[in-house]
Amino acid sequence: MKLKLDDQGHVVVVDGKPVYVHDDGKEVPFDAVSTVNTISRLNGEAKSHRERAEGAEGRLKLFEGIDDADAARKALGIVANLDAKKLVDAGEVDKIKAEVSKALEAKYQPFVEKASQLEAELHGERIGGAFSRSKLIAEKFAIPADLVQARFGNAFSLEDGKIVAKDSAGNKLYSRSSPGELASFDEALELLVDAYPHKDHILKGSGASGSGAQGGGSGAGGKRTVTRAQFNALSPTEQASTAQAASKGELALVD
Repeated sequence: MKLKLDDQGHVVVVDGKPVYVHDDGKEVPFDAVSTVNTISRLNGEAKSHRERAEGAEGRLKLFEGIDDADAARKALGIVANLDAKKLVDAGEVDKIKAEVSKALEAKYQPFVEKASQLEAELHGERIGGAFSRSKLIAEKFAIPADLVQARFGNAFSLEDGKIVAKDSAGNKLYSRSSPGELASFDEALELLVDAYPHKDHILKGSGASGSGAQGGGSGAGGKRTVTRAQFNALSPTEQASTAQAASKGELALVD
């Protein structure tokens, strides 16, 4: 990437940040302060990881000479039973432990299932809400937010309470304006759409034939329109959502 210069050869600055032009032609202001803070944070994390690794290596030396971990654990269990002066065979103790574990699992299974249900609902609300409130979708897409979510929703997930986006290879998407930081929802969505081979069919004024080139996909009565070619280019899930929206009168299918 390179600095963007004006006609006089001066560096172009936006909100006090120099603008860089990436290899794909996108112009992004560079936040130097945020980048320096991120580098300092990453250096601190690297030091912490190194110290934990050194501590782990030191603790592992205590177990040198033990090749069969399962046998060692079994021996320790027998010794523990003997130390506790239990008049039960070590194998019987294991049986009792298994029965207790099974009983506890059965007792708390409903709570586990409820927690999983609440987690799924939270995921749906956070991710679905991000699509419905997206400024990028409202301004640049020719299809409604639910269809955008049907196509790109699987790329987003919640990690530690934050929305994280990943590309088709499973790599997290990072911000261009704040290197080292995860991309915001709209920034990540824009990156995903840039890599989508049929993006001309879903963006407003993209130069595509049909509704994509007719005032942002609006037809008679102000309805969004989707051409047959655009419909055929969608995935089965997107086609089902589009057909449902058409049946409700939310958009119109045209030839």
